[in-house]
Amino acid sequence: MIRITLTAILASLTLAALPARAQDEDGPASPAGRAPVEQVSVRSLAEGKPMLTGYLFKPSAAAGKAPAVVLMHTKDGAYSSRSGGDYRATTLTPRFKFWGQYWASRGYYVLLVDSYGARGFPQGFGDTPVRDRPASVDDVDVRPLDAYGALQYLRALPEVDGDRVGLMGFSNGGGAALATMADDKPGDMRKLGFRAAVALYPGCVLKKRFDKKGYTPYAPVRVFMGGADKGASPTACKALVDRSRKAGGDIELTLYDSVGHGFDEPGRKTQSVELNAKATADVRNRAALFFERALASR
Repeated sequence: MIRITLTAILASLTLAALPARAQDEDGPASPAGRAPVEQVSVRSLAEGKPMLTGYLFKPSAAAGKAPAVVLMHTKDGAYSSRSGGDYRATTLTPRFKFWGQYWASRGYYVLLVDSYGARGFPQGFGDTPVRDRPASVDDVDVRPLDAYGALQYLRALPEVDGDRVGLMGFSNGGGAALATMADDKPGDMRKLGFRAAVALYPGCVLKKRFDKKGYTPYAPVRVFMGGADKGASPTACKALVDRSRKAGGDIELTLYDSVGHGFDEPGRKTQSVELNAKATADVRNRAALFFERALASR
């Protein structure tokens, strides 16, 4: 299904040249900047082309056309559990506020896509097993098409260099990022797709889609997760990455010993754990260097 859909939508891209919910109970996010945030509408390239809500963080001092990053949220959605049904930029989770500001402070436009709200699930799925979640939010078949819709949106902005767009996903969104970057799509994705991707503690089973033929990304991918992760499988991710590298894939896995799921949550409770703080500082630095190199002008 995704192959057929992507055949149609890639033409438009060419024309457009800790459990995660604990993040809301962890205290305020550490500020990374004060970039303005605009709520925007992003048309997914999934079946029916639904209109999704996005949050665009704008760099304050970008010289010329700037690079950009698309963010894909966790299974708990984009919003704080304390939002009280008020879904907007101010009620995003501390994690996504942080990363939006983090990249914007480094000169990137940042687009966080809410894959769930417009489909009727703004607060996500909590402990609901993957098999029991609606097909409309599938992280392998559907959410990659949300990511490509976001890419198309950014490429239409005159301030953005459409050739320098990266992708970053977290947990379920990390799995969606991996699926997005898979070299199983028609067309030259090195020109049509994202330039690079970062996946934090992703689900790497990916519905077993790549068990037979293997997983090879069409652009560089970096995966970061804790070795003690109980929300995603480090073993599955290591197997996926090892097999991909043997096939020539530009993909690397960084494992942090004794660190669990969602270690980058910026609140005091999570970051007061020394191993979490060290892993968080490391992933911020490594991701920044990776995108600086991978999204450089060419």
